[in-house]
Amino acid sequence: MLYFSERIALFLCLPILTLLSVQAHSAPLDDTLVARMAESAPRLDSKVLSMAVSASRCAVGNGVAMPERLAVIDFSLPSSQERMWIFDVRTGDLLLRDLVAHGRKSGNFRSTAFSNVEGSNMSSIGLFRGSESYYGKHGYSLRLDGLEPGVNDLARQRAIVIHGADYVSDSWVDQYGRIGRSLGCPAVDNQVIEEVVDSLKGGQLVFKYYPDQEWLQSSSFLHCDDTRMAAAAGKGEGQG
Repeated sequence: MLYFSERIALFLCLPILTLLSVQAHSAPLDDTLVARMAESAPRLDSKVLSMAVSASRCAVGNGVAMPERLAVIDFSLPSSQERMWIFDVRTGDLLLRDLVAHGRKSGNFRSTAFSNVEGSNMSSIGLFRGSESYYGKHGYSLRLDGLEPGVNDLARQRAIVIHGADYVSDSWVDQYGRIGRSLGCPAVDNQVIEEVVDSLKGGQLVFKYYPDQEWLQSSSFLHCDDTRMAAAAGKGEGQG
């Protein structure tokens, strides 16, 4: 049993312990880490990386669990280029860089149009959380929950998942000058799907970028407006 004086001491320590806990969980997203991430991925636009980290900081500050890994997808690049980066948030190390597909209705060689509407066959942008892995019609896959209301929060309802696809490969680029397109999912090479899913499942963050001016000006995560934090809900099977 604690004596009264010990209880008081413990009570007084709790705010300090809470603060230290918050600081410990927030530290992995500091500027030093961003510099290490930038150094490990020189082909990733530094402004895009900064936005991805800022959005992640905002999410964590508003109750999203601190991720261990962060994926950045730059949809402003053509699909023939490796435009997906996955980082270890604890060390700043680059774990993987590879090809990733956009939706059929988002564009051909480049993606230029995005949607949050079911059946649009378009990709969506913004901040997502990687949720549970599963085996579906595309094999080993990962469900995504969109965190931005009106931008990507229908991702689960739309069955937007990360899955492997034969049309995402260097051989497709050699033959067609681009990779194939999905029904809105960020499909990846079958050779890396297991690594990608295992890296991002269980609450890791995925940031999909495109210089869409309306989103850049209104995104609650980019401007850290905590009145519009989204809650992931619902379940669905990956559509493609």
